[in-house]
Amino acid sequence: MNWKDPILLLVGVGISNVGAWVYLLALNLTVLSMTGNSPLAVGILYVLIPLATLLTDVWAGSYIDRLNKRTLMITLDIVRACLIFCLPFLNSLVLIYAVVLLINMGSSMFGSTAIVYMTKLIPKRERQRFNSLRNFIESSGFILGPSIAGVLFIVSSPNMAIFVNAIALLLSAFVIMLLPNLDSKDEEVVYERVTLAVMKEDWKMVVAFGQKHTHVTWVYLLFGGFVVFLAGIDSIEAAFARTVLLFSESTYGFLVAIAGLGMVASSLLNAWFAKVFKINVLIGVGAVVAPIGYLIFAFSHTFLIAAIGVFIVTFAITFAHIGFLTFYQHHIPVSIMGRFTNLVGMIEAGFTIVAVALIGIFAEWIAIRPVYIFSSVAFLLFGFYMYTVVMNKGKKSYYENE
Repeated sequence: MNWKDPILLLVGVGISNVGAWVYLLALNLTVLSMTGNSPLAVGILYVLIPLATLLTDVWAGSYIDRLNKRTLMITLDIVRACLIFCLPFLNSLVLIYAVVLLINMGSSMFGSTAIVYMTKLIPKRERQRFNSLRNFIESSGFILGPSIAGVLFIVSSPNMAIFVNAIALLLSAFVIMLLPNLDSKDEEVVYERVTLAVMKEDWKMVVAFGQKHTHVTWVYLLFGGFVVFLAGIDSIEAAFARTVLLFSESTYGFLVAIAGLGMVASSLLNAWFAKVFKINVLIGVGAVVAPIGYLIFAFSHTFLIAAIGVFIVTFAITFAHIGFLTFYQHHIPVSIMGRFTNLVGMIEAGFTIVAVALIGIFAEWIAIRPVYIFSSVAFLLFGFYMYTVVMNKGKKSYYENE
């Protein structure tokens, strides 16, 4: 396999991801500052992510599967860059939430499009290794992002950190322009042809596929539940670190960097042993170990224990994500991948909104630590069930990587 184009794609992903982490830290700290360290206010930022998914997934898949993937990714990068550039000029929290919602809608559509493009670009036998390298590049943002953000906070302000992400997205768009066009002209459909009737037929097609391939659909839904737990618990992580553990902004940034090390270590391990690790083992082990890491973090009182907890969390999440993404690419046809991803993803988004809202509200009403502990225990029970599903011997053929 010629790795020239995959490497270009990884470079584009890396540039965008570093900027995204700079932006995320800056936005979290900005909202905390504006609201007097309110976990609910930061939680709203996390609610906006699945809300954006709900607002786009109803229709986006029909366009993604019909339009030119490379052109669509370039356009979405440029639009998001422009919106992010506007954020520092907004003084209203409501307006910030509104613009972030639009940015997240673009990110949701970009993510679905990128998965389809990657699946077309990478041969089946190399997908697990590529997904590992992709996670390695993305996890580098955990380390570089907070470091860059910390420097920018010292020499300038969070606004400068936000501008950096806008520039990163423009660079990402330029790199994507260098990639090959994998869609032939006869596959492209103009926007006007995607009507409500067409979308209804698309939904029926996805439902029919899901009913025919029940194990694939169930694993997808279970991983969606895994992501729901991650989003819910992570929504109060910053508030937990700042208000319960009393970490400074720089200490919290360092904690995020250590989480990045967990992802880097896990990604490299998977890249080296891609031919050895079975897909179901990656998913099952990740599903069980991640909540154990959250529990360690939940009971921590020192930076060392907290750091061990977040390292275990991200190490395990990376295992699960690489395994699931490879499983997904193997079993969902690229011709309906955008529609399947978006329509089934709506279920995940709905539950994520509920989970983040409930965890944020209970954290405000009760206390952050007990809510964090309870959520982690529930996550662990869910992880054990997910492990039994993917390790079912009767479904072994679904996890072959040949």
